[in-house]
Amino acid sequence: MSKVSYYTEEGLKKLKAELDQLRDVERPKASQAIAEARDKGDLSENAEYDAAKEAQGMLEMRISKLEEVVANARVIDESQLDTSKVLIHSSVQLKNTKTGQKMTYKLVAQSEADLKTGKISVDSPIGKGLLGKKAGDKAEIEVPNGNIIFEILDVSRD
Repeated sequence: MSKVSYYTEEGLKKLKAELDQLRDVERPKASQAIAEARDKGDLSENAEYDAAKEAQGMLEMRISKLEEVVANARVIDESQLDTSKVLIHSSVQLKNTKTGQKMTYKLVAQSEADLKTGKISVDSPIGKGLLGKKAGDKAEIEVPNGNIIFEILDVSRD
């Protein structure tokens, strides 16, 4: 059974654009590379042919995975989200109780995650630890360096 993932409209458009790029541009390039390598002679000793076939296999695997993700993707109407607790597509303002450092993250699907823009995956340790919490709650989250306790200051839709 495939896992349903929730995306913003923008996130799903990016996924579909990447899939179209792979199918319409990269796939024909891979086929052309195989044809050119095949034309160079003996396939049993042709490293270029082997590399082109391997690249095509990786490309087809990526296309297949993206097709599955897109098929199981659901767009979330962010205006309907409950802001009383942390859910996917919530913006969460946190404070590290040990350092006092404040930060804001938006919880998104794994493929939309981008730490530079403050988007973290709901499948990450921090994302999992925040789900279901409310403003004022504390979340103890196990990270590679040990445990961090965050105080949830605010939950919003952004």
